[in-house]
Amino acid sequence: MEITRRRLLSALSAAGLLAVIPTLPASAAAAAADTARLLDNTVGVFAGTTESNARPETAAKLAAIDRTARTNLKSMDDAGEGELFAGLTLGTDDANLNTAFKRLYEIALATRTPGSLSDLHGNTAVQHRVIDGLVWLHERYYGDQSKGYYGNWFNWEIGISQHVSKTLALLVDEVRTYRPALITTYVASMDAYLRNGTDGDVNLDSRFHTGANLADITTNRILQGALLGAGGEARIRKALTDQLTVFVTIDPYRLNHGVTDGYYADGSFIQHASVAYTGSYGKGLLTRVVQTLKILDGTGFAHGEELVPTVQRWVRDGFAPLIFEGWMMEIVKGRAVSRPDGGYTDVAVVVEAVVDLSSLSAGAEATALKSYVKHIRSTSRAALDPTGFVSPVSIVRYADIIGDASVPPADLNPASRSVAFNAMDKTVHRRPGYAFALARSSDRISKYEYMSGENLMPWFQGDGAYYLYLSGQDQTQAYGVDYFTTVSPYGLAGVTAPVEHRGTIPELYGKPYYDNPGHPLNFTSSSESQNKYVYFPRGTNPYSGGAVLGAYGAAGAVQSSDVAFQDRALLPDDFVVYRNATATKSWFLLDDEIVVLAAGVGDGAGRAVTTTVDARTAAPDDQVSVTGELRDGRPWTGAGTADLRWLRYANATLRTCVGYVFLDTPKVRVALDKVTRSRRVVRTANPDTPVTRTVLGVTVDRAAGARPVSLAYALVPNAGEAGLRSYRGGQPLKVLANTVRLQAVAHAGLGLTAANSFTAGRHEAAGLHIDGPASVLVRRERRGPTTVAVSDPTMDRDRISVLLRGRPLRAVRADEGVRVSRAHGGTRIDVDTHHAYGRSFTVTLRD
Repeated sequence: MEITRRRLLSALSAAGLLAVIPTLPASAAAAAADTARLLDNTVGVFAGTTESNARPETAAKLAAIDRTARTNLKSMDDAGEGELFAGLTLGTDDANLNTAFKRLYEIALATRTPGSLSDLHGNTAVQHRVIDGLVWLHERYYGDQSKGYYGNWFNWEIGISQHVSKTLALLVDEVRTYRPALITTYVASMDAYLRNGTDGDVNLDSRFHTGANLADITTNRILQGALLGAGGEARIRKALTDQLTVFVTIDPYRLNHGVTDGYYADGSFIQHASVAYTGSYGKGLLTRVVQTLKILDGTGFAHGEELVPTVQRWVRDGFAPLIFEGWMMEIVKGRAVSRPDGGYTDVAVVVEAVVDLSSLSAGAEATALKSYVKHIRSTSRAALDPTGFVSPVSIVRYADIIGDASVPPADLNPASRSVAFNAMDKTVHRRPGYAFALARSSDRISKYEYMSGENLMPWFQGDGAYYLYLSGQDQTQAYGVDYFTTVSPYGLAGVTAPVEHRGTIPELYGKPYYDNPGHPLNFTSSSESQNKYVYFPRGTNPYSGGAVLGAYGAAGAVQSSDVAFQDRALLPDDFVVYRNATATKSWFLLDDEIVVLAAGVGDGAGRAVTTTVDARTAAPDDQVSVTGELRDGRPWTGAGTADLRWLRYANATLRTCVGYVFLDTPKVRVALDKVTRSRRVVRTANPDTPVTRTVLGVTVDRAAGARPVSLAYALVPNAGEAGLRSYRGGQPLKVLANTVRLQAVAHAGLGLTAANSFTAGRHEAAGLHIDGPASVLVRRERRGPTTVAVSDPTMDRDRISVLLRGRPLRAVRADEGVRVSRAHGGTRIDVDTHHAYGRSFTVTLRD
């Protein structure tokens, strides 16, 4: 049987990707034609085409391009001595230099935008001003290698090269006539600034040349190869070969070049080796590879159509679960959670990529992607403005999709879905009416990301912080930058934190990073030690994961201090470390409830500890109410501390509500405070804009020196008071165990038992016996089968054994690696979890 390239890609993973690039070299004439087509495609992507720009839908985009260019030209006109743009000081600030190159690109773009009625289009004099600007910058601030490469490496290896490469691509014909040596001059300098590479090229073993960063660098080099003409074909092929590595699914047990950055089999995306980053770097990678596929279209440099199914899987399994009603969830945004641009803006970037991906797809896949675009538009609480798209062509494609009555809106997710992104320690649970997103961490995945003065108070964002998104709500009123601005960093929903004050990095060290290059750990702004201990430290406990059974899920984690506290003896004397509180936690994800168990909640240093059940924000003039019931049956309203059976928070203005059922919890403190803070408290570059919100805090407080305590409660989204009153006497929810060894619950209505075991040895709950640490879900349907899901949250076990007490059952369907046998007193299930990396194994049993 013939083995097609598509089958080879599927079967051989990284090796199969080489089939995407033709092995036979093209003729000189064909290579020249392909290069010309590549450059034409590039202009079309960024400037649009005559056909696209004739459409009325692109008018606002063309006007924005023209307006930006004129603003930049005016700034050039007003520039003083030694300036290219007025007020933009160069020579010591790499961000300003990057901005200068970006502004030249924006002017060049306006001169190449077809269909524009502006006098900038085709204006040779303006193009010469841009080219002269490139010459000026190179001669004074870029060309001298001994004076460059200060500040952020990204600007020198990616940002500036990106703007220069696109500018030269837009003006290639005029450059070749007016300044013919400029292309080779700039390409040589861009190569020289690729200092984390090898000999001016990509180094796949470099921690800087991975994931989204690698896609950016290689796309730049593809354009540079096209600009070089006859001598650039080899550069293009090499850049494509390097970029293809980002399409390979990361296998943590068989790493290529030691790289952990990229997409995993469960849909996770990691950048910076340990940061869950789908909503920032992940969308950047998605955008870049789709743009690459577009600029390669019709050329002979690669079989781009072979890569499309991989990108489709990224969208379906990686992005779609994390987008709720047009909003990108906070748990995968790293330091970007502190930026004013919120989740709706993030999703607009994804939508443009999906629009273009649909044009590269065929059949049912193309229809599904188009339907997803319509779904986002129809469910988002913020209007998506396609003017913000990069390409005018994408705007037209978007308009065509929206206007196509034959394409129905449809999510890529089922309405009810539970997703364990165990490779990046995140969990998403979706139901009609709400979505729940949980941020875990471990010795594999960072607790948070701080960098460059962004996300200044991130300390507990990976310690079980969760976000409950309610359907129909404008999520900017619930989360986004204003949530982190007004909610205490020690009081994020779901967090157990010691009562103490922590200093931000600028407060502690007087700059956005810890600087100590003379120490053996060599602390510089982009050193590995800076990453490990300052920017994105990991936890120190391996237990973080969970199982999924159909649309239900379980997750568990053991809270730990970060690696800096563990390594205190290795660190400089002036390096500040913080000890974490202790807690062992589980989250059981059902239909109407998210059940949270916490055991061992306390502090080894004897500090007071606060556990936040929920933190929600509202506009100061919203009609907010808090009602509840005490355990003795008396009603409760407003703020205070009490022994509560249940509580209900309602925002009548937004028509949203959340219920809290306290299954086994000490006294609860309810606060409803008006908080005003500047957005600058979470990011130094934010405008000094005051934000006022009414903040609900539902917490359980433990005094200093108190013994560790256990908590059990349920979040009930969209709950009415009558429904909350129905949770009584262990019905329908019952806590079976809540210790640091075992946590388990049962839901009578669902016939579901869910358990997380945390320690070695045998664990028992309600006829379920588990050997060692595991996450297990069992569902016994009336007159139906029994289904079981098992996962290893430690990622380190070779086998997990589970015993179901009762009459022996036989397997009617089982995942590979699951073995079922009769045992004394019941049915034994053995699961081969060796190198499964947290994957859930399921089996269906019958009498």
